[in-house]
Amino acid sequence: MSIKSINEFLHALDSLPLFDHHCHGTVTEQLQRPDFEELISESSSPATVGTTRFDSQIGFQVRGACAPVLGLDSFCSPEEYMAKRTSMPSESINKKFLEATGIETFGLETGHSADMITSPNELHQLTGKTVHEVVRLERVAEEVAEKIRDQETYEKEAAFLEELDTTLRARIKNAIGVKSIAAYRVGLDFPFTRPTENELSKAVTKLLAQEGSIRLEDSTIIRHLLWFAIDKAQVIQLHIGYGDDDVDLHRCNPLLLTNLFRQSIGSGARFTLLHCYPYHREAGYLADVFPHVYFDVGLAINYTGARANAVIAESLELSPFGKILFSSDAFGLPELYYLGAKLFREGLAKALINFHEEANWPLDECYRIARMIGYENAARLYEVD
Repeated sequence: MSIKSINEFLHALDSLPLFDHHCHGTVTEQLQRPDFEELISESSSPATVGTTRFDSQIGFQVRGACAPVLGLDSFCSPEEYMAKRTSMPSESINKKFLEATGIETFGLETGHSADMITSPNELHQLTGKTVHEVVRLERVAEEVAEKIRDQETYEKEAAFLEELDTTLRARIKNAIGVKSIAAYRVGLDFPFTRPTENELSKAVTKLLAQEGSIRLEDSTIIRHLLWFAIDKAQVIQLHIGYGDDDVDLHRCNPLLLTNLFRQSIGSGARFTLLHCYPYHREAGYLADVFPHVYFDVGLAINYTGARANAVIAESLELSPFGKILFSSDAFGLPELYYLGAKLFREGLAKALINFHEEANWPLDECYRIARMIGYENAARLYEVD
């Protein structure tokens, strides 16, 4: 493609296909306002009395950019938006927003509240697009632990490790990668060496002694899961930085992973650092110096809203362009897919046009970089398409 003007460049970016390498499914039931507001915040608490989640960067994006998709005026009131939304079938809302994203391929992480949202097959049926699964390591371990704990069997620790290995091998056969939420459960400030047999045995015994729903919060077992994925040369997605309120943000700096990256060079495993804000510059540095590290600024794009342009521009400072990915991290609301794609296109366009105008970068080269980040890097990394 030969691009001769900024208008041509912007038109080309508007139709650029995207590979959303990390996202979740959409809800299929009708949502009332409290449930909707819960899904436009990373907090597990309702909005403070006297306030609304609509008065935020993401809330303004919903009112400003999503309202026209539903046939409303831009910046209609939250009441008008919710009235229109609740008058429409959920499937119709999902289709409207998902069709408008330009996302051609999805990497769907299935380990969080899977019973609430669409499965990979259901998302494929809804969109007609390619949907690949990403397996959450900790959730698989929890499911296996609950199964083994409730069985009448001897040597439950050995049975757990054997069943975990068998289950993980089966799950990754049909997936493009795995994900760890170590940042949520234990932070990233622990040694990433392989656990010894004695360490692992003690940790499994403690895990299986839990009552009720099992929650994996042990760095020894998480290390075991990570090294399983490294040994199997998986693409390993890692939550970094901004997230729900059970994250200790100061323990989610990707620089804490430096020794893990050093130890795993040459293993065949590749790491994708997800979201990364406010550590996206650190993530760009790691993607620069380690050949098997990639990153995105998904989630941050939606939640920084009108400031997403700055975050996207900063993500282009250090990293080789072949190491940057696109994700929406959309969960529940189809609006989050739409906004993730829209803000990504706009922010990337603004940054690249600035490089064209200030540093004389050819528009053809700017478009080539946009194609890489929007789709081609993920397709190469995950070895699909």
